[in-house]
Amino acid sequence: MSKCLFLCPMILPIVAYGDPVLKREADDIDREYEGLDTLIDNMFETMYAAQGVGLAAPQIGKSIRLFIVDASPFGEDDEDPEAVKVADFKEVFINAEIVDSAGEAWVFREGCLSIPNIREDVKREPQIKIRYYNRNWELQEKEFDGYAARIIQHEYDHIDGVLFTDHLNPLKKRMLKRKLQEISKGEIKVDYKMKFPQAKPKRRM
Repeated sequence: MSKCLFLCPMILPIVAYGDPVLKREADDIDREYEGLDTLIDNMFETMYAAQGVGLAAPQIGKSIRLFIVDASPFGEDDEDPEAVKVADFKEVFINAEIVDSAGEAWVFREGCLSIPNIREDVKREPQIKIRYYNRNWELQEKEFDGYAARIIQHEYDHIDGVLFTDHLNPLKKRMLKRKLQEISKGEIKVDYKMKFPQAKPKRRM
């Protein structure tokens, strides 16, 4: 019998575009939130299985203000100084609040595990200050810039019910409408576990 039958983290299905939970402003939690440590472990396992660098609780169906980041894949690009800076950036953000942002907005092509196979240019400020609780429930107030700030802003959007596609102009949104509908119906190929809100149930033979 496997030693981790009851202890190993689980890979959870990632909620796809079209599920109402992704458009809902999430709720704060307290340190007594049931199963929080297990949930965080499961979120990391799920994120790694999908080869992501960030994951928010609404993406696994939990409308709570929790997201995780592990930017180590960026560190594999040793020719990009900004990427190297975030090679060791791994953190848990609970009840986060961005208290300030600054700098001239810059463009970066973003994607999202809940919106697979779509990547678009999104403008974000390069510097942020954020207040949050870490996994040990220690209150933090830190400043981040560059890729770290962008990843945090992307995941922070999720707990506010905002998707990266909401930042696109109306023309681009219309151009993506069909692809987004296909995602919500599960009419795509993806190599990680997902939950599609409008997928038709499979017929039993």
